[in-house]
Amino acid sequence: LTPLLPHLDHRSRGMRTRLGCLSHKSDSYNDFTAILPDKPNRALKRLSTEEATRWADSFDVLLSHKYGLAAFRAFLKTEFSEENLEFWLACEDFKKTRSAAKLASKAQRIFEEFIDVQAPREVNIDFQTRELTRRNVQEPSLSCFDQAQGKVHSLMEKDSYPRFLRSKIYTDLLSQTQRRLS
Repeated sequence: LTPLLPHLDHRSRGMRTRLGCLSHKSDSYNDFTAILPDKPNRALKRLSTEEATRWADSFDVLLSHKYGLAAFRAFLKTEFSEENLEFWLACEDFKKTRSAAKLASKAQRIFEEFIDVQAPREVNIDFQTRELTRRNVQEPSLSCFDQAQGKVHSLMEKDSYPRFLRSKIYTDLLSQTQRRLS
């Protein structure tokens, strides 16, 4: 019994740490500016109200804009679902792989990180898609993640994206760009 106690104590400390992290999550504009690709003030001076407003035109417009992607990532972190975007981005990067030697190792790494059951950043896909992707990765091609990536894209577009457009991060960002104009 005694050897189990340190393990239990260690687990409870880990739980306290995770709970502490939960209390620090917020859906705020400042969280977004903290992860901008370059200096926040300089970046926001370059972002026009028109650009930020265009993010509401379509999900793909948002994903194609450097600051839109950063804002959406910050929002997903507040919802504890950034693995969806990270998987989508990993797939986009994977499709640019030109070396056949790197293709297999990259495919395996993406599968183990995002697709496999109990993966550290497992994305929410159905069993059939998971199994198809498992088979595809055994003989990897640039399209081996297409179905899984499409499902995750669709999930983000239908679920997370509308909430992002109503979020404090996005509305505050629009306000900041409009205030600069006045």
